[in-house]
Amino acid sequence: MATLSDIGVSAGINILSAFIFFIIFAVLRLQPFNDRVYFSKWYLKGLRSSPSRGGAFVQRFVNLDFRAYLKFLNWMPEALKMPEPELIDHAGLDSVVYLRIYWLGLKIFVPIAVLAWAVLVPVNWTNNTLELARQLRNVTSSDIDKLSVSNIPEYSMRFWTHIVMAYAFTIWTCYVLMKEYETIANMRLQFVASEARRPDQFTVLVRNVPPDADESVSELVEHFFLVNHPDHYLTNQVVCNANKLADLVKKKKKMQNWLDYYQLKYARNNSQRLMVKLGFLGLWGQKVDAIEHYIAEVDKISKEIAKEREEVVKDPKSIMPASFVSFKTRWAAAVCAQTQQTRNPTQWLTEWAPEPRDVYWPNLAIPYVSLTVRRLLMHVAFFFLTFFFIIPIAFVQSLATIEGIVKAAPFLKVIVEDKFMKSVIQGFLPGIALKLFLIFLPSILMIMSKFEGFTSISSLERRSASRYYIFNFVNVFLASVITGAAFEQLSAFLNQSPNQIPKTIGVAIPMKATFFITYIMVDGWAGVAGEILMLKPLIMFHLKNTFLVKTEKDREEAMDPGSIGFNTGEPRIQLYFLLGLVYAPVTPMLLPFILVFFALAYIVYRHQIINVYNQEYESAAAFWPDVHGRVIAALIISQLLLMGLLGTKHAALAAPFLIALPVLTIGFNHFCKGRYEPAFVRYPLQEAKMKDTLESAREPNLNLRGYLQSAYVHPVFRGDEDEDDYDDDKLGKFEEEGIIVPTKRQSRRNTPAHSRISGESPPFSGKV
Repeated sequence: MATLSDIGVSAGINILSAFIFFIIFAVLRLQPFNDRVYFSKWYLKGLRSSPSRGGAFVQRFVNLDFRAYLKFLNWMPEALKMPEPELIDHAGLDSVVYLRIYWLGLKIFVPIAVLAWAVLVPVNWTNNTLELARQLRNVTSSDIDKLSVSNIPEYSMRFWTHIVMAYAFTIWTCYVLMKEYETIANMRLQFVASEARRPDQFTVLVRNVPPDADESVSELVEHFFLVNHPDHYLTNQVVCNANKLADLVKKKKKMQNWLDYYQLKYARNNSQRLMVKLGFLGLWGQKVDAIEHYIAEVDKISKEIAKEREEVVKDPKSIMPASFVSFKTRWAAAVCAQTQQTRNPTQWLTEWAPEPRDVYWPNLAIPYVSLTVRRLLMHVAFFFLTFFFIIPIAFVQSLATIEGIVKAAPFLKVIVEDKFMKSVIQGFLPGIALKLFLIFLPSILMIMSKFEGFTSISSLERRSASRYYIFNFVNVFLASVITGAAFEQLSAFLNQSPNQIPKTIGVAIPMKATFFITYIMVDGWAGVAGEILMLKPLIMFHLKNTFLVKTEKDREEAMDPGSIGFNTGEPRIQLYFLLGLVYAPVTPMLLPFILVFFALAYIVYRHQIINVYNQEYESAAAFWPDVHGRVIAALIISQLLLMGLLGTKHAALAAPFLIALPVLTIGFNHFCKGRYEPAFVRYPLQEAKMKDTLESAREPNLNLRGYLQSAYVHPVFRGDEDEDDYDDDKLGKFEEEGIIVPTKRQSRRNTPAHSRISGESPPFSGKV
């Protein structure tokens, strides 16, 4: 168990690591040849030019202004200067609201930390319960545990202090959550009302279109909406299964990159031809001319792409029973997206279309009827993944201790028993071991989310984030507490009667705060500081810039750093909310470490959002209800754990007063869902009508059909330079397939709408 000196050593290591990271970052960001990595967002917006284009040769690569190095932390105040409205224009509402999660943590935990240290720490410290337990029952403890509730004897009236503080913490947390929910709901409505025209404002995604023997999917969709939305329907774009074609385009791009690499290499030194082996990973096999080989491969794949495109366009089996349907107004789209279209609730299902860059095209080809089975399978898989992960995590945690290392490697006993090494191992190793063990988890969860069939990147990230949070709660929090308590109190378990074991666990749970303190310092201090280095994007940019870049567009692709990663960042933040709320009334010692994390992360990620991250999509903060719900869940978990802990302390008179807290918290959450959540799941018709009226007054001659014509065409049909061998006439035919069609169905005589082909009225259109 980590002692106060072990925590001090760990803090020193992590503070030193963070400081070194900041110094390295300060040096790297000042070098002209790294400018496109650390200020990539400004380049992608066209607002910054490379400093390496002018000046002396050396100054194109190295910054020789030594005064700039003296202000190596100057980026911190610079990151805080941009006001929030300007930041919304610069980075989008999603990025700003993501930053507000860190700010929410500071608003919640600063007053809680002050109150806990002013009231609870003196109450906990002025007892000798743990000292007596160590002497009489051989229960392990440290100086840090004397600041926790474990140091208060059973039946003590001092537990009333913890109950009063639990009520104070709950009331304050709920108040801050409510005000933040209200603020962000208003920000969302204002953002939606003021944002520029976007295709998704006029478009809904229609799924599970029933089959029809007389009409194609495109004709059926047009006929249905001409009947049911005759005054508002504009156009539709059917969904096609172009996954194989997309794979071929991706393969062609890969081959083209290798061709560019060898051509550039040969241009620099043309004394001899470059050879490549055709075997596995180029390690063995027949040697051939590299340039000729990749030219042949690119030509071969180009022919396959052309053939596959023909098949996708002509084969009816490639057309999925789904379509992007666009309307003449936002009001009409809102009505369609938020209503049931037929008496059969399983057909003609409508939902808001994601914005085009948010669409995850591969999943649109998944039949709607298989989604339920896929999601059930992933629920089962996630259950087993979560609970079977407890075993290796517990094993790793057991090894990351002095006893575990000595048992696994007895020859290291002399080294680990050194006082400094012992402090390093107990104060640093458990946190870093857990962090390394979870490094591949986000990728696994994202693969599972993709298998479930979500059709937008934002929904994929939200599902992945939800599962990551549950995984963290079960494996990082519960497993660490339970297994830690069991391992550290093993001798006490074996030498006492069974009815005493719950008491020992009740005492041991707050003792695990020392492990979480080390984890916070590793992940939340050094980890956040390491984030700003952008080592992976830095290395990848220089490799691509050296070997692959030929045009300015190639350079833009090489320096694209990606987005902030909601699916990994938000669950990480929520773990700190959980730890803070659970340990605030139990072990207030943990709170200052959490405050450092929230403050440091807010500054670092604000800098990254302003200068680096390129937003992948804009959902107008649609994720906030999930954030709010997870903080509420953490609050309820903290209340239940405190009830259980006081139960082991025989606080019979005080514990029942905590029962009201979860009930009140659930009621508060129900109020927030009814009052604020509708702004995140529904679009008010009044807002849509106002926006339509203003637009029609400002742009009466707007060609909305031309604007929406190809917005939701699959990327492989958009005819950019990767698809320059495709016939544009066929693309036009594919796009217009759902716009000008004859109505073939026999039910046409019941259609109360004019035919776009004949212009004649339907044979029966009068009143009954």
